[in-house]
Amino acid sequence: MNIAAIIAAALVALTLVLMLATRIGVFVIERRYPPQGQFATVNDTRMHFVRKPAGDGADLPPIVFLHGASGNLHDAMTIYADRLAGRADLVFVDRPGHGWSERGPAENAWPDGQARTLAALLDELGIERAIIVGHSFGGAVTVSFALHHPDRTVGTVFLAPVSHPWPGGVSWYYTLTSVPVIGWLFSETLAMPGAMMRIDAGTACVFAPNRPTERYAERIHLPLLFRPTHFRSNAIDVANLHDYVTETAPLYDRIETPSVIITGDKDTIVLPSIHSVGLARDLPNAELVRVHNLGHKPDHVVPELVTAALEQVAGQARDLQALARQAEARLAGDAHGPIERCLDSEVIRKEVEAAGFRID
Repeated sequence: MNIAAIIAAALVALTLVLMLATRIGVFVIERRYPPQGQFATVNDTRMHFVRKPAGDGADLPPIVFLHGASGNLHDAMTIYADRLAGRADLVFVDRPGHGWSERGPAENAWPDGQARTLAALLDELGIERAIIVGHSFGGAVTVSFALHHPDRTVGTVFLAPVSHPWPGGVSWYYTLTSVPVIGWLFSETLAMPGAMMRIDAGTACVFAPNRPTERYAERIHLPLLFRPTHFRSNAIDVANLHDYVTETAPLYDRIETPSVIITGDKDTIVLPSIHSVGLARDLPNAELVRVHNLGHKPDHVVPELVTAALEQVAGQARDLQALARQAEARLAGDAHGPIERCLDSEVIRKEVEAAGFRID
């Protein structure tokens, strides 16, 4: 046997070993983090969700929480299930292809399809109108819901949302994973061990400069993301996002329902000056709430401000700007996370520096 054949055989053997290790990893992950909610098949999609019914003294309309990329319903549920208990009919959703929800039809690879599937789920649950809350990528689905289902939308709350075309691309592993065949092979072999090694660093980047929620990855069942089919769904979502917001952003001025946009000026994941500022500019009935020294996780870091935003969208009087100043006082000393390694591009670097954050 020549050297080339030996190398080829070794590569095949290594690939098979990595695929087997990934299958074992899927088995372990799914038993450690089983589904904790209910299932309903709507729009040809088996959806997983957790519903917390309103109490007798409810003072808010139904609220639906949509997680961002690389997430699942536990991201919001760990914070708001208790905080809002009894005040509203709460629905925490695994978006199609995430958590324990199946991907469903091809349209679910785009925010409009996911919004249609969400509307079908609300029909199934008997919820006529709701406040839709979207974090990061979930913001794109939230704006699609408000745009295409205005009669179902009480209002929207956007948390560090993605909403507009941005300069540059996305991280290499999103692009690679979304490529047919090659992406499948990558997700079935290298993605899981690589992602496992980056849990702590990735969590720090998402929260920076704020301190991450204690045991964040464990509490939100983050390893569910590393299963190959869900890793690919996440990558395809992100790879499609730029084209989607480029086409959809010119339509935002048609959305008349009330909105609140909460963003931090130290977000190294999404550029606030493009997305949050652009969304506030384009939505006719929106309030932008900027918080100094806040990163990409307002849902976890300033939940009191998010709760007040929900109350305001529901029609209750709240001074969100005053609450933002109070949050800033609490966050003023935060300087956590490996900021230098969190900056994916020179564009984001310049944006963060322009906000007055020193990068050492």
